Amino acid sequence: DELELLGRSETRLPASPDEARIETFRNRAADRRYWIELDCPEFSSLCPVTGQPDTARLCIRYIPRDRCIETKSLKFYLASFRNYAAFNEDIVNRVLDDLVAAAGPVEMVVRGTFSSRGGIRLTCQARFPEGEPMDPAF
Repeated sequence: DELELLGRSETRLPASPDEARIETFRNRAADRRYWIELDCPEFSSLCPVTGQPDTARLCIRYIPRDRCIETKSLKFYLASFRNYAAFNEDIVNRVLDDLVAAAGPVEMVVRGTFSSRGGIRLTCQARFPEGEPMDPAF
């Protein structure tokens, strides 16, 4: 497997999601349909209008096909959003697109629950493949 971050003492975070690399490894149970859930309760990015920080809990749930997402590279990828200015909805959809491109899952759902701004909490959920019903339990 081509894992570069795992097992190394790398501490330099990518400056942006464009510079980050999402690493994957072979799914050793590819003949079984199972869910993997990843939870990032300390996600942060920047509001593109005010420049103020936005914080969120990002939850990623997927059924792997041939590849699984390596979590250290995911941590670095998600941390690369700290200085990235984008609307919350754009972030959730970008994370979904980037992870689908990296791992090619059977199904994937990304949900971002963002901290309240002006008394309103925003939650955005995006799913691959499109057209499938959303999982209300997630």
